[in-house]
Amino acid sequence: MTAQLDARRDLELVIGGMTCASCASRVERKLNKLDGVTATVNYVTEAAKVRFPAGLDPAKLVEQVEAAGYTATPKTAEPPEKSEEDDSTRPLRERLIGSVVLSVPVIVLAMVPAFQFTYWQWISLTLAAPVVVWAAWPFHRATWTNLRHGAATMDTLISMGTLAAFVWSVYSLLFGTAGEPGMTHPFELTIERTGGGEIYLEVAAGVTTFILAGRYFEARSKRRAGAALRALLELGVKDVAVLRDGREERVPTERLAVGDRFVVRPGEKIATDGVVEQGTSAVDASMLTGEPVPVEVGPGDAVTGATVNSGSRLIVRATRVGADTQLAQMARLVEEAQTGKARVQRLADRISGVFVPIVIALAIGTLAFWLGAGAATSAAFTAAVAVLIIACPCALGLATPTALLVGTGRGAQLGILIKGPEVLESTRRVDTIVLDKTGTVTTGAMTLVAVHADGATEAEVLRLAGALEHASEHPIARAIADAARERTGDLPAVEDFAAVEGLGVHGMVDGHAVLAGRSSLLADWSQHLTPALTEAKAAAEAEGKTAVAVGWDGKAHGVLVVADVVKPTSAEAVARLRGLGLTPVLLTGDNETVAKTVAAEVGIETVLAEVLPQDKVDVVKRLQGEGKVVAMVGDGINDAAALAQADLGLAMGTGTDVAIEAGDLTLVRGDLRVAADAIRLSRRTLRTIKGNVFWAFAYNVAALPLAAAGLLNPMIAGAAMAVSSVFVVSNSLRLRGFRSAIDVGAKSS
Repeated sequence: MTAQLDARRDLELVIGGMTCASCASRVERKLNKLDGVTATVNYVTEAAKVRFPAGLDPAKLVEQVEAAGYTATPKTAEPPEKSEEDDSTRPLRERLIGSVVLSVPVIVLAMVPAFQFTYWQWISLTLAAPVVVWAAWPFHRATWTNLRHGAATMDTLISMGTLAAFVWSVYSLLFGTAGEPGMTHPFELTIERTGGGEIYLEVAAGVTTFILAGRYFEARSKRRAGAALRALLELGVKDVAVLRDGREERVPTERLAVGDRFVVRPGEKIATDGVVEQGTSAVDASMLTGEPVPVEVGPGDAVTGATVNSGSRLIVRATRVGADTQLAQMARLVEEAQTGKARVQRLADRISGVFVPIVIALAIGTLAFWLGAGAATSAAFTAAVAVLIIACPCALGLATPTALLVGTGRGAQLGILIKGPEVLESTRRVDTIVLDKTGTVTTGAMTLVAVHADGATEAEVLRLAGALEHASEHPIARAIADAARERTGDLPAVEDFAAVEGLGVHGMVDGHAVLAGRSSLLADWSQHLTPALTEAKAAAEAEGKTAVAVGWDGKAHGVLVVADVVKPTSAEAVARLRGLGLTPVLLTGDNETVAKTVAAEVGIETVLAEVLPQDKVDVVKRLQGEGKVVAMVGDGINDAAALAQADLGLAMGTGTDVAIEAGDLTLVRGDLRVAADAIRLSRRTLRTIKGNVFWAFAYNVAALPLAAAGLLNPMIAGAAMAVSSVFVVSNSLRLRGFRSAIDVGAKSS
């Protein structure tokens, strides 16, 4: 029973009808009132991430949202393709165009007394009425819906302000002196304290136009901000040529199953994650990982869906399909990150939730103060309208989600996946970065690094040893065989191959009885290393490398040196991490000699060697206990616990799924320099969020007193309010210009 109660489910709802940040705050509060429900609502993405008890009917969640006056639809499938101007943008554009055409004459007549001909005020009323009634209808409708549910939002302020200005103007025209022939009045940036027959049709029409313009450009900016995620989702292949009974059959990609073999022609995208069975080619993964250099693949190599086959024809066997592919996992991580909220956003949401009632109370107080101070009713009324209109919780609500949307989207384009907004705050505090050696700083694969020969040529030593080792599956043997094939060409066949456990291998190659392995194996066959070879072997082992002795025909002829080599970019990556104020620490289970050699090569001073896999998490805890804020970079299963324990976990995307799941940031490229890019992008995104929040706060703090004091004409207040939202979104869009230092360096070199 307890297990059933503890079981939780996740659901994403698409929320309709939200027009500002306070709407999102209201929906979130409504959902969180249900027992056991935890919901996060994002105004920018128009989505709610809901975690709820397994026993709760999801229909209850939808009902709760509808009870708040909005619509909710469970997201169960991929969203339909959107045109450049989707349904939410087109009506806004149409209302904006109509509003501009009708409002411009009204504003010009009100601002330029020379244009105020006889009965101009009645023409203004005729033009302004459709703007206030039709163009501003979404604001009025949302206000009425919210009022029926006992709520007040940004739309409430807009609707009250524009209707108040319009109704006052109609009253003055019909029952005051404003309707008399020859009436004129000058346009003022501030509010006149002596009133009598003023009309504010330009305020009603102008504010509506400015706010519609702000909403329209905000909607377009939100689409641009989400372009990276949409581009990621659209990378997938629509159909694929599957091999059935030796014949190609074109089928939709969603019908692919694990184990299916499919054809990828030159220039085509690879349909899904798989393993190459036939053919060799170069694969361009830049659109998915940001890595500009194509990767050579052949039989047995793994390939990723949505990457492009740049070379020749490949036959690939599918290993992961649908939601399990790397592309789908990347999109899911990015989407989840964009829907989450950082600590600074939760503060902004709480303020937005109570802001509107406070503003309405402040407007009423402003009206009462002006009337009490003996000002004209029209002036007091106008000051109250300015207070209603200038208040803008939208900018506050947009500050975090738009920056997060753009930052995580740009990261996805560069091969950096940010799991959630909390990660951004972690990157700011990190001062120590622990680097796992194998697969992170080094390639994680054995490579032939040197050939020493005595009594034979290096090519001959490598060719005979490579042919012999080609028959073995040992990682060291594969490294020697691959290097031999690359440097000397096709390898001769091996006869009478045999492996001596723990010592090496022997066999017949081109009529020679060849031995390869430990020096003791050769000694057993009376083939002793010469002084030169003994010295080469000792030097290699002193650096922590593996030395393989090679002999044939009764004599030792060479020593091959094999090692897990440092990645070419690791030293540069360490320098960049230092430049970000981080202290690098090398962590490895290898012996101290190997660790210190690698550390010296890349510029790391602190080395923690011979650490067992299960003890890596203890190392992280110890560093944290010393007061350090620790980031951890790793790629293996044995790194997963340490990645989870670290204040910031960075998982190499070339590593295991377990490590990637445990990390906070996933680096799709296998290049350690991306870790520096990831931290730099995260910090810049956080700075943008804080800058947005600061200016949104500063705007309201500065503007509200000016409006209450009568120093802002309501129309100017409306323009300023619209501009503030557009400013916040535009500032966030600057993150789209973030450049990877790797690509910048490649272009400049």
